[in-house]
Amino acid sequence: MRTTLKITLFFSVCILFLTSMTFKPKRIIFFGDSITQQGVSAKGYVTLIKKALDSTKYTVMGAGIGGNKVYDLYLRLEDDVLNKKPDLVVIYVGINDVWHKQSSHTGTDYDKYLKFYQALINKIQGVGSKVVLVTPSVVGEKKDGTNELDADLNKYAEGIRQLAAKNNLPVCDLRKIFADYEAKNNPEDKEKGILTVDRVHLNETGNKLVADQLLPLVK
Repeated sequence: MRTTLKITLFFSVCILFLTSMTFKPKRIIFFGDSITQQGVSAKGYVTLIKKALDSTKYTVMGAGIGGNKVYDLYLRLEDDVLNKKPDLVVIYVGINDVWHKQSSHTGTDYDKYLKFYQALINKIQGVGSKVVLVTPSVVGEKKDGTNELDADLNKYAEGIRQLAAKNNLPVCDLRKIFADYEAKNNPEDKEKGILTVDRVHLNETGNKLVADQLLPLVK
């Protein structure tokens, strides 16, 4: 009887051990600026993705800080991302790198932007984590290239597409996705209120659009 009990306990422990090894949740971190910081709110895109995924299979975290540019992400990469041992990191940064060149003259020149971005990719991949890139979306929602910073945003977005191709990484092309959505859903050529609340930060529709586009890339 004691032998049978010992065998039963042994197999129970083995099953628990194998279960914990087999079903370790996939850790996903969304890494970015205030758009991602707000993304963890009740109706934010990070929260929507978290709700859409099985919580026993995925752990979803946001690591967004308002005002951040690509070099800010690089400086806090170790503490806010790598130390959490993610399986996947979604990098969504670039709006402030472009916008702040105009608003406060503290943006990031294009060449430096790409160098820091590549450095992020290298460090994240260096610890064995996968990476998804995201192109910067909008600063103003007017159609047909009529927002003041459209040319710069197009340039920076193309740079991200090229980095994705160079590194063989998936990219969520929000720059194009937003432009296509505005073309169909902004007949009055409004500068905000379609996907954003203030020309930059996402409204409920914008958050849902971003979540829907990113979800297939993080599963």
